[in-house]
Order: sequence, then structure tokens, then C-alpha cells
Amino acid sequence: MSSIRDIHLAPEGEKKIQWVSRNMPLLRAIAEDFQRDKPFSGLKITLSVHLEAKTAYLCRVLAMGGAEMHVTGSNPLSTQDDVAAALVQGGLEVYAHHGCTGEEYASDLRAALAAGPNIIIDDGGDLVNLLHTELTGLLPGVIGGCEETTTGILRLKAMARAGTLKFPMVMVNDADCKHLFDNRYGTGQSVWDGINRTTNLIVAGKYVVVAGYGWCGKGVAMRAKGLGARVIVTEVDPIRAIEAHMDGFTVMPMEQAAPLGDLFVTVTGCSGVIRPEHFTLLKDGAILSNAGHFDVEVDMAGLRAMAENSYEARHNINGYLLPNGRTVFVIAEGRLVNLASGDGHPAEIMDMSFAIQALSAKYLVDHRGQLRPGVIPVPAETDRAVAFQKLATLGITIDTLSEEQKAYLGL
Repeated sequence: MSSIRDIHLAPEGEKKIQWVSRNMPLLRAIAEDFQRDKPFSGLKITLSVHLEAKTAYLCRVLAMGGAEMHVTGSNPLSTQDDVAAALVQGGLEVYAHHGCTGEEYASDLRAALAAGPNIIIDDGGDLVNLLHTELTGLLPGVIGGCEETTTGILRLKAMARAGTLKFPMVMVNDADCKHLFDNRYGTGQSVWDGINRTTNLIVAGKYVVVAGYGWCGKGVAMRAKGLGARVIVTEVDPIRAIEAHMDGFTVMPMEQAAPLGDLFVTVTGCSGVIRPEHFTLLKDGAILSNAGHFDVEVDMAGLRAMAENSYEARHNINGYLLPNGRTVFVIAEGRLVNLASGDGHPAEIMDMSFAIQALSAKYLVDHRGQLRPGVIPVPAETDRAVAFQKLATLGITIDTLSEEQKAYLGL
């Protein structure tokens, strides 16, 4: 039985889903194949991904393939209630609402798993964690799963190293058609969309501190530069630090960056990136945000503990008065800023990511019983097929190798 905020919001959610579907030609083509072949007939899929319009369209495409869908969100602030209502109106089971408590979020995850899934589509690893801790009785029915994001991949690899992962998980995030575009261009645009619409402040001329220079951090820094910011990058990896330097950014430790920054974006996948010792160094009016999956990169517990007062400064922005008399601001409680303060990645970007997701789920079914527990890459042929199809939708053609060239390259 679905659990959402208000079914009467469905018409607005339906408009959002129809809009993104017009701009997701790869998924539309996959939907036609799935409707014909029904690869998931008789199977249950539990999906935990940020529940907005692009995700909703992926859910419908999987349902067109015959799947019985059980859907929940992957962040308390990223669910859009009208979209959730539209999915329920269309016959899918959904357990999510915007602004849920931690307890409600965990309850929704359990509810989505209760039916006994055959395929898992996870974003951050919460479903997999529950299956391996609280709901182990459901493990025998799981064929495998797909993981959407960097944080989830890190958790899965740790489980695989420890020998505790009980079924195969496809590393969707590591596919070229995912991380090279979703993480860089998708995160780069959607983070600043969320920050700009929430703050209504100019970026040009400000010092922007980007913590982390992985693919997501590269995208955030690139777009900040394009908006006219003076960009500082903090890193723990020496190679990425050199990359940031050669890309034209100033590189320094957070301790040195903290007094300089006007806007901060953490995108590391790690905890405690901006901590109490940094809060005391921040200038009055500094704005903190997080673009990593979990709300642990800005130490919100530490900030609340040291603040003498806190208040809502603007919708989705809280101010914290520090003992030194300065006030710092945090967007969306330190949660994923592009979704907790915006609509997430552009539809055309998620079209590629979710095409990989849908085809990876089909790959698991097609190879049922042939894959060992652990993390497995997206098949190279799937990655290339999505890339060629994306080029076709863009009206772009490229050269092909002649037989002589293939021989020269040893192909």
C-alpha cells in the first residue's frame, strides 16, 4: 500500500513527467523495446533514487518492461510530492514524501523492500545495506542490483572486499556514459541551479570553495568559473590537486580556504569536510552547501552545537550565529543541494544515466545465475551502444575505422 503525501497533487506531477519524457529520447526508445519484449515480466524491482520527474519516467519504463515497481526516495528532501502522487495515480507502489524524518525515511525503505525484490536499483547504498543487515531473509530472492552514485560504489566495494556482498551489483556510476556526463555536466549545472534559485545572489566576483575535485567537483568548479567566480579547490588526493591547479584553480587546505570563501560546495563523498575548527574561521555571511550524497560533509551537528542561535534566513536557508558574532548560512540543512534545492540534473543528462540503469537491470536478468556476488562493471558494449544512440539523437555522426586502421591498431 503506497504511502505518499497527497494523491491530489498528481496532475502537476504528471506535467513534470511528460515534460522530461519529451527530452529523454534514449529512454523512450528503450521503453518501446521493453513494451515489446517484457524483460522483467513476473519480477519485482525496488528502486531508491531521488524521486523527481526523471526518476519517475525511469520507473514507468521499467514497468513497461513488465516489472512490478516498488519505489522510494534516496534523500529526505529530494522527493517531489507531486511526482510521487503521479506515479501512484499511474498504478505504481510508492513510499516517500518530501521532508520526512530520518525514521520515516528508513520506514519507507523497508516498505519498498517488503514485497521481496528481485532487482535492486539503489542510489547511495541504503537498500543494499538494509538487505544485508535487517532484512536478510529477502536475500535469496535477489538476482542483483545497480548502483547509481559514487558514494554507493564506495560502500559496495568495501562490502566486496570484506566478502559480505551477497549478490552481484552493477556499478552504473562507473560507466563512461554516466560519470563523465552525469557527474561532471549534470552536477555542474544542477548544483548552481539549486544555489542560485535558493540564494538569489550573484556568483560573479565571489570566492567559491569547492571541496573535492573528482568528476562532480570538476563540474562544479568549471561552472563556478563560468559564472565569474574566483574558485578555490581543496583536495586530499595529490593527483587531483595537480589537475585542479593545471585547470587554473587555486588549491589549498580547507583551513586556509575557510577565511576566504563566500560560497562553499562540498562534493567529496566523505564526512567532516567542513568542521567546527573551520566554522570559527568563516567570514560573516559565508554560505555553505553540500553536493555529496549524504548530509555528513558539512558537520551540521557540530555547527548546531556551537551556534548561539539559529533561524530561517530565507526559505531553505538557515542562519547560525556563532560565538564570535559572525553568522554563517547553510542551504538545505547540508543535504544534496541540487535536489534539496532544485530539480536535479537536466533531463538530457539523466537520459544517458537512466538508459545505462535500465539496460544494466536487463543485463542482470539476461545473465541470471551466471554472475557471482560482488561488484561488476557495466558491459562495454552497453556503454558504447548508449553513446552511439545519444550521438544519433544529437544529429552527430563520427568517423569509423577502416579495416586497415583496425589492423594497425591490433583490433
